[in-house]
Amino acid sequence: MSKIIDGKALSLKQRDIIAGQVSEFINKYGRSPGLAVILVGDDPASRVYVKNKRIACEKAGIKSFDYHMDTDISQTEVVSLIDTLNAEDDVDGILVQLPLPDHLNTQEILLRIDPSKDADGFHPYNLGRLLMGSPTIVSATPYGIMLMLKEYNVSIDGKDAIIVGRSNIVGKPMAILLMMAHATVTICHTHTKDLGAKVKSADIVIAATGRPHIIKGEWIKDGAVVIDVGITRTETGSLVGDVEFDEAIKHASLITPVPGGVGPMTITMLLENTLKVANGRKQ
Repeated sequence: MSKIIDGKALSLKQRDIIAGQVSEFINKYGRSPGLAVILVGDDPASRVYVKNKRIACEKAGIKSFDYHMDTDISQTEVVSLIDTLNAEDDVDGILVQLPLPDHLNTQEILLRIDPSKDADGFHPYNLGRLLMGSPTIVSATPYGIMLMLKEYNVSIDGKDAIIVGRSNIVGKPMAILLMMAHATVTICHTHTKDLGAKVKSADIVIAATGRPHIIKGEWIKDGAVVIDVGITRTETGSLVGDVEFDEAIKHASLITPVPGGVGPMTITMLLENTLKVANGRKQ
C-alpha cells in the first residue's frame, strides 16, 4: 500500500459528487450557485490560485463572479463592493483572496462579508460556531484535511496531534476539528521550544507555516501520519513543503506530497462550501 495521500485523486472524486449536487440545485432553483472572488493586486501565486478556483467552479457548474482590483484600491472601495455582493441574490458565497496589500485592513474587510455568504469560513461568527462545536462553514483547508484523514481510514480518537502553525485560516480551526474528533492537540509556533521533540511525540503531524523544510524528516515518529499544508517555490523553481519529504516518508505511515496533496482538496472544499451556503440561503 502506498504511503502517499493522493490529494488530486480524492479531490476529483469529491468534485464529481459536488457536480451532481450542483446539478440538483440547478434543477430545483433554476440557477447555478454563485461564488464571488475578490482579488486585489497582481500577486502571481494569488492569480494562479484564483484562476484554478474559477476553472474548478466552471467544471462543477458553479457560476464564478471574478473581481480583480488594482493594488492601490482604497478600503472604502473594497468594502463598498462587498456590500453590493452581500445584497446580490445570484451571489451565494463571497471570498476575498488573501493576503491583501498592507494598506488594507484585512479584518475589517472580512468582517464586512455577510456570515451566511462566507464561503471561506473566516468570519468570526462562523469561527465562533466552530469553536462551540456547532460548525456552519468551516475553513476549506482544515475541512479538506479532515476528509483526507477519513478517506484514508486514519484513526483520530485518542491520538496525539501536533499542528505547527497557529493561523486563523489553518492552525486554529484545524485544532478544533481534531479535538472534536477526540484527538489530544498541541499547537506549535515560532515561540515553541524544542519543536523537534514535540513533533517526535505526535501520531498526527500537520505542518502549516509556509517555511520550507522547517519540519525535519528525522523528527517524524515511525507510523505517524503527516499532512503538509505549506508550499514554497524555491530559487530553482521547484515547489517544496514545510516537511522534508524524502526523509519523512521513511518513517510516516501516510504523508501528503507537495504539490498534489492538500492544495487540490482546499479548492474542492471551497466548492462544497459554496454549495452549502447556497442551500442555506434557500432554507
